[in-house]
Amino acid sequence: MPKNIEVISHYWAFAVFIIIVLSLCALMLLGTYALGERSREKAIPYESGINSVGSARLRLSAKFYLVAMFFVIFDVEALYLYAWSASIRENGWPGLMEVTFFILVLLIGLFYLARVGGLDWTPSRSKRHT
Repeated sequence: MPKNIEVISHYWAFAVFIIIVLSLCALMLLGTYALGERSREKAIPYESGINSVGSARLRLSAKFYLVAMFFVIFDVEALYLYAWSASIRENGWPGLMEVTFFILVLLIGLFYLARVGGLDWTPSRSKRHT
């Protein structure tokens, strides 16, 4: 039996699965398009019994995104520390030294942000000028 026919016969179930999944997705999309109701009342935004006024877009301060980045960074740090703590016996002293270095690098970055003013949330117009 040729090699390519052997490979095809080995993966036929995966190919059938992919074809079934794609056809079900297409069927669901076409079904909702064909059966869905199209009316002007359905297209109007309506929330909590109050008709919306104005745009739904909010302009957020860059500090909002800064807080989000801090959260992601320290959340990932907690994830690494949890994984390290689960394998503390296997890692031994070299693992302790590596995690200590990891925490020190993050603390140095945090102190740098505090020194530069990245953690100062007070608007500049409300600060006292001394």
